[in-house]
Amino acid sequence: MAFHHNLNPDILNIGPITIRWYGMMYVLAFIIGYQVLKSETKRRNMPYTEEDISDFIFYLMLGVIFGGRIGYILFYNLSYYIANPMKIIAITEGGMSFHGGLMGVIIATILYARKKKAVFSDLGDMVALGGSLGLGFGRIGNFINGELYGRAVNADFPLAFIFPSDPLKLPRHPSQIYESLTEGFIMFAILYFLSRKNVKSGTLIGTFLMLYGAFRFMIEFTREPDVQLGLVFMNTLSMGQILCIPMILLGLFIIIYANFLKKDPVIKEEPVVV
Repeated sequence: MAFHHNLNPDILNIGPITIRWYGMMYVLAFIIGYQVLKSETKRRNMPYTEEDISDFIFYLMLGVIFGGRIGYILFYNLSYYIANPMKIIAITEGGMSFHGGLMGVIIATILYARKKKAVFSDLGDMVALGGSLGLGFGRIGNFINGELYGRAVNADFPLAFIFPSDPLKLPRHPSQIYESLTEGFIMFAILYFLSRKNVKSGTLIGTFLMLYGAFRFMIEFTREPDVQLGLVFMNTLSMGQILCIPMILLGLFIIIYANFLKKDPVIKEEPVVV
C-alpha cells in the first residue's frame, strides 16, 4: 500500500511570516557550503580569510537565485512569463531551474575569481564539492514540499507515495529522494574521495557536471514531467534530460582537458650567478 505524504511544509507561522522547510534547506545548503569552502581553503593552503569566503558565498547565493529563476523562465515557462511579466519576481510561488542556477554559479565564480585574481578551476572544484551536498538537502526540501514528484506506479510498489499536491492522487515514485541520494550524497562521496587523491585542478568540476547530468538523466525517467511542457523530444525525453546531455559532454571534456590536454605552467629558473 502506498504511503500518504502528510508532511507540513511550514516550520513556523508568525502572523504573515512563514518559515518553510524548503527555504531552510537552502539556508542549510549555504551554511554547509561555507564550511566546505573554509575547510578546503585551509587544506589546500589557499590565502583566503573567513571574510573572503563569506564574500564568495554571497556571490554564489546571488548566482543561484538569479540564475535559477532566469533559467526556469527561459527553459520551462517562457510564454507564461511573457504574458504575465509581474510574475517574474514572484519567487515565493516557485519556479527555479537547477541548470539556470548552475549557470549563475559559474558566472559568480568567474567574477569572484577575477576579483581575487584566483584560478577559476581551483574555486570551481571547491564549489562542486560543497554544492553536491547542497543539492542533496535541496531535494529533501522538494520532498517535504510535496513537489517535483515522480511518475505513477502500482500501489504495491514499496516506495510509492501519494502526494497531496497531485490532483490525480496516484501512487508515485518519490523521485525527489532518488535525486537527493544520487545527485547529492552519493556524488558528494565520489567528489570527496577524488579530492583526497589530489587530482588535477578542474577534475572535480568535470566530474560534478558529468555525474549530475548522468544521474539526473536516468532519474528523470521516474519523475513526472513539467505539466506545461510534458515530454519534449519524441515523447520520451523531458526538458531536464535534454539539458543534461550537454552537461555530460562538457563534464567529460573538462576531465580530459584537465588531466591530459592542459599543459602545466613552465617555471623558468633564474641562472645562478657565481
